[in-house]
Amino acid sequence: MLLFCADFLVRGAVSIAQRMGVSTLMIGLTVVAFGTSAPEFVTALTAAARGLPGMAIGNIVGSNIANILLIVGVAALVCPFECSPQAISRDGMMMLVASCLFVLFAVLGGITAVQGFVLVAALFIYLGNSYLRETRQISAKRSIAEEVGEIENVPHSGVTAAIIVIASMAGLALGSRLLVSGGIEIAGMLGVPDAVIGLTLIAIGTSLPELATVVMASIRRHGDVAMGNVVGSNIFNLLAIGGGVALIQPMTVSAQILRFDIWVMLGVSVFLVAALFKTSKVGRIRGAMMFLAYLLYVSAQFGPLRHMFDI
Repeated sequence: MLLFCADFLVRGAVSIAQRMGVSTLMIGLTVVAFGTSAPEFVTALTAAARGLPGMAIGNIVGSNIANILLIVGVAALVCPFECSPQAISRDGMMMLVASCLFVLFAVLGGITAVQGFVLVAALFIYLGNSYLRETRQISAKRSIAEEVGEIENVPHSGVTAAIIVIASMAGLALGSRLLVSGGIEIAGMLGVPDAVIGLTLIAIGTSLPELATVVMASIRRHGDVAMGNVVGSNIFNLLAIGGGVALIQPMTVSAQILRFDIWVMLGVSVFLVAALFKTSKVGRIRGAMMFLAYLLYVSAQFGPLRHMFDI
């Protein structure tokens, strides 16, 4: 439900934006990026509202880890791809800044409404700079246009588009409610904290839109689109979802996430940017290493290693 509703939300929103005369550039930077992150947002908000901050934060942190290790790894195994060093130097550094800011707030005790405002403000600054930068670069503008152009079956009627958007948002709300409820039951059955379920099962489930987008982009040889979706989604997860949810419902960070997972997220973010600075091609060997690293991370959550790290 989350996967299909997010897809139709993007289609309907793109149709409305086009009818309002919004440029394809801004559609790519906002509608497409937020559309693929919508499952994480509604799921994190639902978990936080139900008094499960561990699951909410775990969904954000776990999704970022899955985006880098699982999604990039699987995409490279399916079809190796290459991205431009310029894109990594720009958006990759912003991902590191957002990660460091999120980690700092988490270490200080949690994401309050004030800190949420700082995260959201940083997002708008990033989007503003991206818009000004991309309007001067035709090649980058074309890459965004290609990404939006690959969205097929966009409704032509404004009424139809509005109905699709409203129905998709309702479906996202219901899907997130079911996902969180199922996560609570699974956590109880397995005897693990709700944060562990948020870091793994729910994080993978809400990352399905990114997985589909990145794999298809790598197959079509759009390396910049593939990597841009991963990096952009991570930035949105930290700034838009972390900050937006905190504005509505401040979140505390559980001890197990502070001790282990948040540093894994920061470490794999640094690894991705550093590795792509060395070589911009992501081949099958690197993809296999990233995929195996993700399997090790999941085993650390559910296996004996979880007790070793006391998480």
